[in-house]
Amino acid sequence: MIHVIGGGLAGSEAAWQAAGQGVSVTIHEMRPVRPTAVHKTDGLAELVCSNSFRGDKLDNAVGLLKEEMRRLGSLIMCAADAARVPAGAALAVDRVVFSQRVTEALSRHPLITISRDEVPAIPAPGPGPVIIATGPLTSDALSASIREFVGSDHLAFYDAISPIVLADTIDMSKVFRASRWNRSLRGAGAAGAAGVTGAAGGAGADVACGVDDGQGDYLNCPLTKAEYEVLYRAIVTAESATVHDFDNTKFFEGCLPIEVMAHRGVDTLRFGPMKPVGLTDPRTGRFPYAVVQLRQDTLAGDHFSLVGFQTQLKWGEQARILRMIPGLEQAEFVRFGMVHRNTFINGPTVLRQTWQTRRRPDLFFAGQVSGVEGYVESAASGLLAGRNAAALVQERPPSAPPRTTAIGALAYYASHANPTTYQPSNITHGIIAPLDNPPRDKARKKALIAERALAELDKWINDPQKTQNSQHTQHTQHTHHTHQDIQEIQDSPAISIQNVHNTQSARVALDTASAPGRRDVKNDSVSSVSSVDRNSVG
Repeated sequence: MIHVIGGGLAGSEAAWQAAGQGVSVTIHEMRPVRPTAVHKTDGLAELVCSNSFRGDKLDNAVGLLKEEMRRLGSLIMCAADAARVPAGAALAVDRVVFSQRVTEALSRHPLITISRDEVPAIPAPGPGPVIIATGPLTSDALSASIREFVGSDHLAFYDAISPIVLADTIDMSKVFRASRWNRSLRGAGAAGAAGVTGAAGGAGADVACGVDDGQGDYLNCPLTKAEYEVLYRAIVTAESATVHDFDNTKFFEGCLPIEVMAHRGVDTLRFGPMKPVGLTDPRTGRFPYAVVQLRQDTLAGDHFSLVGFQTQLKWGEQARILRMIPGLEQAEFVRFGMVHRNTFINGPTVLRQTWQTRRRPDLFFAGQVSGVEGYVESAASGLLAGRNAAALVQERPPSAPPRTTAIGALAYYASHANPTTYQPSNITHGIIAPLDNPPRDKARKKALIAERALAELDKWINDPQKTQNSQHTQHTQHTHHTHQDIQEIQDSPAISIQNVHNTQSARVALDTASAPGRRDVKNDSVSSVSSVDRNSVG
């Protein structure tokens, strides 16, 4: 038996992978028994920040990581592909549908039990491995236990969430629909279905780099220079809800609040989330001076999130300032932005490349608490932690893919970076092992990195005993979700996952039938799917 503490992206993926190898798993999720400041439902894998999983093309590192995860049978990627909403060349999802798909799949797996309870301390060594995947909002009690285990204080940074607006309150006469540089997945037939990303340079590559179908995937609010300057002055003089000391507060650079960026200079926003390049206003035939982009947040298209507009301003200030944006003068907000504290461990001092802890091989960390940043990266760490925890149960040596792959490079970074300057990291080409003879052309270089990564990953999947990564990780055998396994687990009216282990993307096929009850242990009872699973907005 494996115990997974935390039912977020990493914990859900870890449980799925371990159960797929024939090992029983219990997921301990404290919600709704103990809520958090930002979660809205009791669903597993609830997205509390953006609804974007970022780029889905093989020419960027996170797109490569997604494809590797699809080839490894990732539940998170299957659910994300099923819940996809238009987002240009990125993968964005309907957050409610996404969480429902993950929750339903895990609830129906015969080897997975969901226990609604808080685990206040790291469990003592016992008969099975433990995976801590509690995310950045780890409870105070467990956080203290983790601090005691690692022997030092946690590291932490602050993260912020973007506002969401009701679509029918946007003045469409003042906005225009377009994707940056006319890039879109919808134009390649990917709308509403799983986007299939092929090998670099292969037939599938064009699907992940489709062209705009003429409509565009984003609503764009154009600003003139005068309008931008008024908005900028309002932002830098607005009152924040928390964390007033911008100079000494540590934020994650990839998710800075707009007011923090604005304090860095008058043009910082215009070269950041409000950059206009690649967005031609059809009414002028030119790029605007600045742009606020709105990304569809639900499959129904009734909610839109403000891209890159995460903020910690007081809610009254947010309403006042955001309504200065052309097209949002009468906007009604489903959710205002907010700030929350993210806690993580110093991975290089605590973790092995297999996501095991150095002090205790039966204890794993995964997700943002382990020191990675981003939805995809969190799920990727859970994927390997789940596989390796199952390997321990089955008396097989744990393993990690080679550093030439994105998922292997992420594991290596989290366990080998400089501990004195360690910060959470998204996957980047910079942490993937370099090519031996890289070409000068950047596009060709990225294509070759992707081609090599997928080839090396396939070798590791198909014959792990003979595959050795650049850090001399132990050889291992892995079992995988087979087509028969998936059919037995997921051949239900609500969801079926097919062809998980192949050279194409995993696809999730959905229908409209209602879902049966789930196995959800709370006070040792069996309950049906609650209404909050189906209907609540994240």
